[in-house]
Amino acid sequence: MKRARTTLQCTTKELAAALGVEPSTVSGWERGELFPTKKHVEELARLVTAGPSAVPKRAKGPDPLEALRDPDVWTLLRKILAHPKLRAEVAKIAEKYEDP
Repeated sequence: MKRARTTLQCTTKELAAALGVEPSTVSGWERGELFPTKKHVEELARLVTAGPSAVPKRAKGPDPLEALRDPDVWTLLRKILAHPKLRAEVAKIAEKYEDP
């Protein structure tokens, strides 16, 4: 299982998403604690045959948590926490954005 993931050049999370399972399931398969169903084995074989481009990769951009070092972020956060109306407006805006 791990060899297949290495061949596909993907992370556990990326392979799990491609197979429609939880990352902990892929980890369990790799450790030999769990065993994939025939459906998952066949899908994995299809992915390996198709090559690394068959598994959608996550963007390798900057770590979103790195922004916590910015003092302006903390100023905004304090304002959001202190003003319920602002918090509600931010929550509405945030619905349109994917959770990193």
